[in-house]
Amino acid sequence: MSVESPESIFEPLHRIRQVIPELYRLLFLEDEALNEWGRILDAKLLPRIHPDFPLTIAVCGGGSSGKSTLFNALVKEKISPTGGRAGMNRRVLFAIHQAHFSQEGFIEALFKPFNALPLHLKNPNLLFEPGSPCYVTGPDLPKNLVLIDTPDFDTGSRGIYINRDSAKGALETADIMIYIFTNSNYNNRDNTDFISHLLTGIGTRKSFLVYRAYPSFTDEEVREHAETVGRNIYGDGASDQILGVYRMDEDNRVASGDSFPKFRAARPNDAPFEEALNALNPINLRRELHASIMKEAVETAHRFLKTAKKSKERLFLYLNALDILQNQSVRDALRRFPSDRVIRRFTEIWLQTDPPFARVMRRTGHVVELPFRVLLKTIHLLKSQTRTIQKRPEDDFPDHIELDLLNASNKLYVSVIDPDLTISLKPDDGKALDLINRIKANEIETENPAGSNPTMVQDPKGSFMLSIPAHPRVVPGQQSLRDQGWGTIRDKILSRKEEIIRISATMDRELGRIVQGFRNSMSFMDRLRQTFSAVLNVIPATAAVTYILHTGDPVGAAGIKVKLTGLLGLKDLYALIAIPVTAGIKKADLKQLQEILEPLAKTWFDDKLNTVHTLFKNQITGPLFETGQLALTSVEIMIQNVESDLDAIR
Repeated sequence: MSVESPESIFEPLHRIRQVIPELYRLLFLEDEALNEWGRILDAKLLPRIHPDFPLTIAVCGGGSSGKSTLFNALVKEKISPTGGRAGMNRRVLFAIHQAHFSQEGFIEALFKPFNALPLHLKNPNLLFEPGSPCYVTGPDLPKNLVLIDTPDFDTGSRGIYINRDSAKGALETADIMIYIFTNSNYNNRDNTDFISHLLTGIGTRKSFLVYRAYPSFTDEEVREHAETVGRNIYGDGASDQILGVYRMDEDNRVASGDSFPKFRAARPNDAPFEEALNALNPINLRRELHASIMKEAVETAHRFLKTAKKSKERLFLYLNALDILQNQSVRDALRRFPSDRVIRRFTEIWLQTDPPFARVMRRTGHVVELPFRVLLKTIHLLKSQTRTIQKRPEDDFPDHIELDLLNASNKLYVSVIDPDLTISLKPDDGKALDLINRIKANEIETENPAGSNPTMVQDPKGSFMLSIPAHPRVVPGQQSLRDQGWGTIRDKILSRKEEIIRISATMDRELGRIVQGFRNSMSFMDRLRQTFSAVLNVIPATAAVTYILHTGDPVGAAGIKVKLTGLLGLKDLYALIAIPVTAGIKKADLKQLQEILEPLAKTWFDDKLNTVHTLFKNQITGPLFETGQLALTSVEIMIQNVESDLDAIR
C-alpha cells in the first residue's frame, strides 16, 4: 500500500478510528488489540500524516549507555543531565526547532499521544522527577527533525522497570530510533525484545545503531555486535532497516563533561552521523513508514469490522428468534375463543339494527326461520356427541384465559432470561422460514456446541430446533428481568386480564361494521326472512366452537376452517370451528355460518393478539427489543460508513 497523498486518507482514517471502538461498545465486544490499535494510530499515524510534520527521532538505550550524552551532542548544548546513577532521568525530553512553534496545531499533534501538556524545561533538575514530557528549543537542529531523549528502559529488576512506561510512550511516537548500546548490553535480549516490539508492532520503523565502544575495538567488532543487535530487533531483514552503524568511543573528556562525543561510521558506505541525520527526507521516509503502518492498521480494521458484522448478525438472529417466540406465546395465550361473548354481542348489534317490521314480526312470532328448525336438529345430535365435542360454558372462559395467559407468559419469561434461547421453527410460518433460510445462507451453525454460535437441527417432522446464545447486548435486560422476579411480572400481567376478556370499544365498532356489511350483502328474500337472526340466536347454545392456532383437526371431525392472515405478521394462522357434518347442517347453512364466523374470529384475534402482544412486550421482552433494535440500527449505519471509508483508503 502506497501513501502518495497522506492528506486524502486522513479524514476516512480518522472516522474509522472513532467508529470502530463505538461499534465494539454498542455490541458489547471486548478485544485488547483494539486499544493497542487505537494507540498506534493516535501515536504513529494520525498526528503525523501531513508531509510538513517533521521526523521524530528518539534516542533510546539501557541505563548508563550514554543516551543523554548523545542527545546533548546533537543539540549542541548541555541540557539533559549526564553521569551519575542509571535511571537518573525520569522524564521524556523533546528538542524542537523554534520554527515549529509557529506552526498551527503542531505542538498539540506532537504531544497528543501523551495526553498531557508539555512543560518548557527551564531547570534540568526537573528531569529527575517523573511527570509530563518537557521540551527545549534546539536552534541547531535541522528543521525537519524533532529529537527525543528517553529515560532508560532497563532500570529495575525481576520484570519491574521504573521508567519503562514513560519510555514506551515516547518510543511509540518516534518515526526513527537511535539505539545506543554498550559491550555489556548489546546482546541483552530483554532490551532488544522490548525495542523489537515497539519497532515492529504495527508498522516497521528504521533505526540508527550507535555503539558506545572502547577505542581498542575494531570496526569489524563493532559491526559484528551491531549485526547481533539488528537481528535481535528486526530478524532476518535487519539489513534493510538499519540506516547506519556508528561508534561513539569512550573519552575521558566526554565523561568529565568537557567535550561532546565524536561519532564515526563503522560501515564503509555510511555517511557521517550528522550528515546522515540532515539528509533524512521526512516525506520519503514517512511515506514508507505510513505505508507499512497503514497496511497493518487497515488489515486490523478489517478484522475488527468482520468481528462486528458477525456480532451484529447474531444479535439480529437472536432478536428475530425472540420475536417468533413471543408471537408463539401470544397465540398460546389465546387458545380459547369466547364464542358466546363475541357471537352474542354480534347478535345484539344485529337485532338492534333490525328494521321496524322485523322487530314487530319477531314479537308476534310470525318470522319464518327455516334454519332455526335445522339447528334444533343440530342440538339433538350434538348432545349425543359430547364425547367428541364438549361445550365450554361462558362462565368458564375467564378461568381458562387466566390459565392460558399465565402458562404462555411464564414460558416466555423463562426463555427470555435463559442464557440460550431455544425455539421450534416451523417452515409453514413465514417469519420462521425467513430465519431458517438466513441461518442456512450464512452457515451460522457452530461446530463447537459449547461455543457462542447458534445451533439449528431439523427433526423428522420437518421442524427446526434453534438454540441461540443471548447476545451480550441483551444480557443487562435479562438481569433486570431476573431482578424483578416472576411474581412481580405475573401480577402485572394478571391485572390486565379483563382487557382480554371484554369486548373493547374498538372491537364493538368493528362488529358494527361487519353487521352493516352483512346487511348490505343480503338479498330481498334474506331481508324478508331475517335468516341471520335465527342462526345467530341458536349458535351460542348449540355450536361447540374450538379455535386451534395451528393447522390440523383436533376434534377428529370435519368442521368450518377459518384462515386468518396478516396478524402481527403471522402467516397461515388457522382456526377450526368444529361443527361436524354429521350434525345434519346443509352445505348452504355451513357456508352461511362460515361467512358469519370468519370475520368475527378475525376481528377478535386482531384485537386480542395486539393486546396480548403489547402486554408481553411491555412486561417481559421490551427492554431486550429496545436496546437490541437501537444497537442494530446504529451498528448497521456504522458498518456501512466504515466499509465506505476503508474503500476510500484502498
